[in-house]
This record gives sequence, structure tokens and C-alpha cells, in this order.
Amino acid sequence: MGNPRPRPEHLSEKLRQIRSALGLSQTQMLSRLGLEDMKPGRISQYENNEREPTLQTLLAYSRAAGIYMEDIVDDDLDLPAKIPGNVRRRSKR
Repeated sequence: MGNPRPRPEHLSEKLRQIRSALGLSQTQMLSRLGLEDMKPGRISQYENNEREPTLQTLLAYSRAAGIYMEDIVDDDLDLPAKIPGNVRRRSKR
């Protein structure tokens, strides 16, 4: 079935840092992400590197944190010092 794509090494800790910087519980984070229909344990799985979030979930994290998605998924970049940041969502065409 081929090789799985590489997973960013620091993804789980960055997701935990984002939630912590926003001062949210795991259940509150699901709500902030607009993912209330997911099981509450899902955030824990992301933060413990047991499961990888979808691209749409990572986009929701970046929007909730006001940062670029690249900051989350690129292991060579640190998260910004200030979360929430001031990156704003572009308007739809």
C-alpha cells in the first residue's frame, strides 16, 4: 500500500500549545474549531500524537489561533509568541 506520508514531528505539541494559549479545555477547543460533533477524546488523540488531524481541522486550528497554517505544520517554524495572532481570514471570492 505504499509508504505513508511523513507526519510533522512537532504537530501534536503545537496543537497542545495552541489550545493552552487560547485557555481552552479540550471540549471547548472542539467547540472553537466548530467540531462539536466529534468525540471529546479526539483533541487528546491529536495532542498525544495518536491521530493526525485532517487538513480542514488544521485550517480550523490556524483560524482559531489567528496564525498561518504553515506555522503549525512546518517543523522548522516555531509558533508565534502571541496567540491568538492577528492573521485574518481572506474573504471568499
